Amino acid sequence: MEYKQGKFVRGATRGNGLVGEDVTQNLKTVKTIPMEIKDKIDITVRGEVFISKNDFEEMNREREENEEELFANARNAAAGSLRQLDSNITKKRPLDIYIFNVQKIEGKEFNSHYEELQYLEEQGFNVNPVRIYCSNMKEVENAISKIGEDRDTLTFGIDGAVVKVDDLAFREYLGSTAKTPRWAIAYKYPPEKKETTVKDIKFQVGRTGVITPMAILEPVKVAGSTVSKTTLHNEDFMKEKDIKIGDTVVIQKAGDVIPEVVEVVKSKRNGKEIEVTIPRICPVCGAPAVRIEGEAAVRCTGIECPAKLYRNLVHFVSREAMNIDGLGENIIGQLLDKGLIKNINDIYTLSFEDIASLKKNGQKFAQNLVDSINASKENDLYRLITSLGIRFVGSKVAKTLAKKYKNMKNLMNATYIDLSGIEDIGPVVANSVVEFFSQEQTRDLIEKLEQAGVNMNHLEDEGGDNRFEGKTFVLTGGLENFTRKEAGDIIEKFGGKTSSSVSKKTSYVLAGEDAGSKLTKAQNLGITIINEQEFQDMIKE
Repeated sequence: MEYKQGKFVRGATRGNGLVGEDVTQNLKTVKTIPMEIKDKIDITVRGEVFISKNDFEEMNREREENEEELFANARNAAAGSLRQLDSNITKKRPLDIYIFNVQKIEGKEFNSHYEELQYLEEQGFNVNPVRIYCSNMKEVENAISKIGEDRDTLTFGIDGAVVKVDDLAFREYLGSTAKTPRWAIAYKYPPEKKETTVKDIKFQVGRTGVITPMAILEPVKVAGSTVSKTTLHNEDFMKEKDIKIGDTVVIQKAGDVIPEVVEVVKSKRNGKEIEVTIPRICPVCGAPAVRIEGEAAVRCTGIECPAKLYRNLVHFVSREAMNIDGLGENIIGQLLDKGLIKNINDIYTLSFEDIASLKKNGQKFAQNLVDSINASKENDLYRLITSLGIRFVGSKVAKTLAKKYKNMKNLMNATYIDLSGIEDIGPVVANSVVEFFSQEQTRDLIEKLEQAGVNMNHLEDEGGDNRFEGKTFVLTGGLENFTRKEAGDIIEKFGGKTSSSVSKKTSYVLAGEDAGSKLTKAQNLGITIINEQEFQDMIKE
């Protein structure tokens, strides 16, 4: 990091030692980096960005709840966060930093590294408090042992200790090899592993319905904290490790933070171990749970499952679905916390007073939201289909289904053969739709929504303008007067459809500025290419 006249001006990663990435904006989001130091001098310092143990556990806990991929360890998470292209993402990560070296300084000299560290602290930099000055090799050995003993109590993870020559002049004399300095050496501590017993295996249902196995362990202390449970990730992991209730297992902490099962000690089995498989019935709501071919996760399919309620509500009201303006994630959270909604259909039983109670002087907000909820009842059938969150069914497929079946009752009674015969709907989508509407929870919700006055019919006028019927458009490049979604909506309004790839079946390629490989492929195939002005001429009334 570089400071000019005491003010932070630039920061970069180490890169290859000569050239690194400019991460100035991201570093400005790290709270422990001073934007201005005490002395008005030019100085360049070096440090390491990290995430503390507690912050890392909390960050992964949130990712697990949201069913996002967990970070493998704090070091990689910190490095990846620092190199994000969007500094707003970096700002959300709990980054910290320890400055450990003065790379360059104008108008001041130091005799020792220890002196440098003291100066850095005086200037307001965050410096690692774990540093021990040693006068001989015996003291070095004792220091390494002491840090190893205290390792579990540190707020940040370490995998070793570094021994450095303190005298800067002697460092200069010793020099460096092409890759490493001759005046420093690292000692690596072995990862701590412990044996314990799997007392039980329970199953948790996440917000998107993923059922995750959790091993309940005989409590054991590993790397400074007591571990009593650990995730078994998914069905494949359980089979690979061959984990059973009653097994003796070896566990360690990945990156010194996340407990994980390393192996099963099969020599200690006594024949009383119990094999467990992930259930095909949701343990929360009793709906069928399925594993889609090619995926590792087993998911609950129940639309009324309490474990999935928050995520289902957010999707139901979203712009692409029922488009209930004002009913965002924060408001949904408040409604759930207050017990004002316990299911999707409860949205349509909310009173003016219920909504107004969420905000101080909330009468105007309540009226606007009530109006938006009532307006959503008049939506076209395709929006309702989209809002249900059927796997593999987005708004595009929902429009096809609404146009084909005209009303919800017809769609609910559609067979696999009927559905798979529709263009653009393959066997996976057809099977997903049939399974979804065969469930009691789905039919119960549809009935309640219909009773609440939600439209169940396709509203498009049969005598409408279908000038693009049978035509497929591919959009590429930047458009001046439309977003791609707006252009796609217009095409679909006129009975056409859009595709993401060019093929012999493509009717037109709408090419904007900086069109790339799709345009080239269209030219090679002899596809008709139109510009934005030609498209506007085509859609004029």
